[in-house]
Amino acid sequence: MIEKLHINDVQILEILQADATRSLESISDEIGVSLNTCWRRVQKLEEAGILEGRVALVNNDKVGLPLTVFVSIRTDDHSKVWADNFAKTVQSMPEIVEFYRLAGDVDYILKMMVRSVSDYDRVYQRLIAKVKISDVSASFAMEKMKFTTVLPLR
Repeated sequence: MIEKLHINDVQILEILQADATRSLESISDEIGVSLNTCWRRVQKLEEAGILEGRVALVNNDKVGLPLTVFVSIRTDDHSKVWADNFAKTVQSMPEIVEFYRLAGDVDYILKMMVRSVSDYDRVYQRLIAKVKISDVSASFAMEKMKFTTVLPLR
């Protein structure tokens, strides 16, 4: 694990967060290092697990998934068996794009991308058929105010 990132590593990460299609040559030119140095730094970032992958961002509206739903889950069962079954169930549902265990009043929060409220209900019914949940609350996003995958590295 890299404890403190070198300035060139930060620059590389900032560039790749903005546009993962950039060539190593253009990145090395921009940050003022050799192509070989840039390549080695990217390799180290990948090996350290800092650079996890390079993906394309898809516009959810344009692919027919306009509804973002945040689902708060509370459970009375905090056993490892229940948690493992819940995680396995959630992992098997492609509509659930983010999944977090929380501290506080809510135990878990899920982010779903679906076509409609009835589509959400279909996913919800599949979820509760497989896992016992004590309380579920859904919040439907009305407007996307900010969305970014860029981390503040400086």
